[in-house]
Amino acid sequence: MSEDNIKAVIEALLFASDRPLPLEQIKNVLDNLETDQIRHILEELRSEYEKSNRAIRITEMAGGFQMITQPALAPFLKKLYKERHIERLSKPALETLAIVAYKQPATRLEIESIRNVNVDGVVGNLLDKDLIRISGRKKAPGRPYVFGTTRQFLEYFGLKSLEELPKIENFKGALSIKEEVDDSKKST
Repeated sequence: MSEDNIKAVIEALLFASDRPLPLEQIKNVLDNLETDQIRHILEELRSEYEKSNRAIRITEMAGGFQMITQPALAPFLKKLYKERHIERLSKPALETLAIVAYKQPATRLEIESIRNVNVDGVVGNLLDKDLIRISGRKKAPGRPYVFGTTRQFLEYFGLKSLEELPKIENFKGALSIKEEVDDSKKST
């Protein structure tokens, strides 16, 4: 198969997939190609789309590659899909998800001790949405479940891996400033 045909096959695979395609999955379809060759072709496609200012981009996220629309076109897509319902995460769900993402593996008790509220419902919803998963059991009395994030979590937030999460240290300064502001409001 010529390189143009291989490029077309990879492009078709990305177009047809609703989730990021891992290199291994592409390699399984194109059994005579090495992972490095596939990555090179993906980079060529990515470059071609950007140079010709096409609406489509190829991005690496959640351990695979996916076609996405150019971010600058978002306002037009929003108009087109104005009625489409996008489920947003509640503040308690985001807080719980952040705890799991940064502390994983985390038990329900650890999450509750940080949030100071019962998290049964929130954890259930995050499990239903496939943003977290049960990743095992802790070697502690009662052998509680421990939770971790999923590939769906990475996709939802557009991350390649957990290493792309903002560093927790960046939040400590923001939190201390917020606490100072809150304290000054209370004293006035």
